[in-house]
Amino acid sequence: MLEGMRSIAPLIPRVGEYTFGSGGKRVRPVLVLLGARLFDVAGPRPIAIAAAAEWLHSASLLHDDVVDGASLRRGRASANAVFGPRQAILVGDFLYARLCEALVEDGSREMLLAYARTISEMAEGEVLQLGRSFQPDLDEQTYLDVIGRKTSSLLATAAESGAIIGEAKPDERAAVREYGRQLGLAFQLVDDALDYASSVDELGKAPLADLREGKVTLPLLLALRDADSAERDALSAALRGLAEHGASGRAPDADALASLAGSVARHRGVERTLSRARGCAASAIDQLRGFPDSQARRALQALARFVVERRS
Repeated sequence: MLEGMRSIAPLIPRVGEYTFGSGGKRVRPVLVLLGARLFDVAGPRPIAIAAAAEWLHSASLLHDDVVDGASLRRGRASANAVFGPRQAILVGDFLYARLCEALVEDGSREMLLAYARTISEMAEGEVLQLGRSFQPDLDEQTYLDVIGRKTSSLLATAAESGAIIGEAKPDERAAVREYGRQLGLAFQLVDDALDYASSVDELGKAPLADLREGKVTLPLLLALRDADSAERDALSAALRGLAEHGASGRAPDADALASLAGSVARHRGVERTLSRARGCAASAIDQLRGFPDSQARRALQALARFVVERRS
């Protein structure tokens, strides 16, 4: 990953070292490598595509942090806070370009098409989410469509790209892709639950950070759905208050945040969201049933369990 950050512009490798040195779970490159190993393929080709998958993920994070105005990423200052938003955007562009180079060098039209579609879906998901910020009438299907595009699509493609490298049969490739898709849904559902349930030390960012940005996620959607009309009106008013504070540049209304978080707790939004995540992880594991027992299959099963058991 660091090798791909070489540039005549000294800032690019500096931002790369800072970004890749901040940790992260490396789920996407792991999916590429294990997807290929599922078909007994190892070596330089899966490693190159695994690095490219992480370049894409990192590019999206650099851009997202600028859009969201995020000052923290993985428990330390975000790249845009350290280097500036313009620099973060441009280094993100560089990473997108490196991804394209890697895919062209790989030479597979199927691989190139899979990642091109994923970039489109990720952008669509972010735009859909941005357009529905602070909206209490967001429906669950739209929410699932958003997270399916902005998060799950890349995990699905990372897993599928391992199957492409392994020259999998169409049904095998589809199963591996669906494994990645369900894993991505589980991953984002857990993230959305942890926004209401974790501390800054656990989560690497301030609690309720997504809510402050107007992201109406499943824990709150469940509360809105189950609330009576009076409570729903109060929650809608709280969301409007957060939107007004954000539009004027003021700090989020602490009372509004407390009201929304309290409703999520009363309606067990976190617990119910985590239950949904466990269902997605089980569906992911079920996609592997047609593959013979192997170290790669067991690792993919363990990865699905890890995704829903993590606390950060």
